[in-house]
Amino acid sequence: MAPAPAKTEYGLAPVGLNVTKDFSTFLATFRFEDLPEAAVHQARRGVLDWIGCALAGSKHKEIQTLLSVLKSAGGSGGQAPVLGHGLKLGQLEAAIANGQMGHLFDYDDTHMGGVILHTSSPVLPALFALAESGGIDGRMLITGYAAGFEAGVRIGQAAPAHHDGGWHLTGTLGTIAAGAACARLLALDPTQMMHAVGLAATQASGMQQNRGTAAKSFHAGKAASNGLLAALLAKAGFDSSHEIIEGRYGFCRTYSSVAKPELVLLELGSRWEIVNNGYKPYACGVVLHPTIDAMVTLGDRAPIEPDKIARVELRVHPHAVKITGVREPKNGLQSKFSIYHSAAVAYLDRTAGLAQYTDARATSAEVVALREKVVITTDENLRRDQAQAAIVTASGERHAADVAHATGTVDNPMSDGAIEAKFLVNATPVIGAERARELAASVWRLDTLADVRTLVALAA
Repeated sequence: MAPAPAKTEYGLAPVGLNVTKDFSTFLATFRFEDLPEAAVHQARRGVLDWIGCALAGSKHKEIQTLLSVLKSAGGSGGQAPVLGHGLKLGQLEAAIANGQMGHLFDYDDTHMGGVILHTSSPVLPALFALAESGGIDGRMLITGYAAGFEAGVRIGQAAPAHHDGGWHLTGTLGTIAAGAACARLLALDPTQMMHAVGLAATQASGMQQNRGTAAKSFHAGKAASNGLLAALLAKAGFDSSHEIIEGRYGFCRTYSSVAKPELVLLELGSRWEIVNNGYKPYACGVVLHPTIDAMVTLGDRAPIEPDKIARVELRVHPHAVKITGVREPKNGLQSKFSIYHSAAVAYLDRTAGLAQYTDARATSAEVVALREKVVITTDENLRRDQAQAAIVTASGERHAADVAHATGTVDNPMSDGAIEAKFLVNATPVIGAERARELAASVWRLDTLADVRTLVALAA
């Protein structure tokens, strides 16, 4: 008797949860009118904040290198603008450039609802590039933007050990978010949406090992471009697995040692992930923000000369040290992932903006001297947005500060005024004060714009 053929368990594997199908149907069919006003308002805030971050990053040396390669490889004269440059590239190339610009300084918005995801840096560059084809109004953009948040965040929640595996979520989940967002902007049907999500998921990449290098922000650019490509391919007829989320070899089980695909559909349509977005008052890793708040508070409350400080005591969630434990950063990009550097500059400068994360500040003698006095204790009982800090003087005096929720988080949000002020500081040096104010005004009325290209042109 001939042996029985070997049984395969890939492709349409016997899982049968229908998560990918049901989720794709939702993403393809919810309407702008289904979004609560809170979601629409967060979209306005997110667009304004992200454009400012992209303009701030537009003149960085890494972007100049990227653009030189993109132009030589693909040529200029495309249809999609590169923000802050008066330059047009092809849609896929412009998405790469704008995505990297937006994430370069680690100043972009951050969702912390079970995942740490910079959703806007992959999603908005892809949507802006696609909008250059015409016929896209503000409501359509907001709907696509919201779909991106739903896809990226919810699939991340369904793969809870994804980050622990070394993946950079903005590169991986960001690709899926951009794919779903673009598929929605293209008005793809549920089956095409499912294929776009699958084509995006199979391109998902980005490793945490690249923190502190140009490659880290490159993840966001590639996520934007790959997500856009996924949607365009799905529209043209490419297909993908109908179980790319929950399948035996789907995203959740391949990219995470723990898979909870059922979470994707939890409270779908009643809990909108864009509502829970957070914004950064500081230009560094978000897990550093509670420490920075505490050190700024100490600097204002107890302005002690640095040479009279014996030690700086920090108590933080273990995740803060895991992500930002660089002891001796050698340049500005590395310093964005150093809790030691951030604690020092926050106390010395009473802030942690772009100027605190330059190459010069990373190697400044006074910063190096103070960060060597930082002692860290981790505490699992603290939340990720919570920190405690204390300054102990040589004479034994002790001054302490406790931050319950970092500035910019859902529980301690930045105001609209603070978001706009940050945008103006970031945008004005690149496009001028008048255009920056006009651009801000346009974003605040985003849902009434007849053509998104008028908004993008102001930033180009």
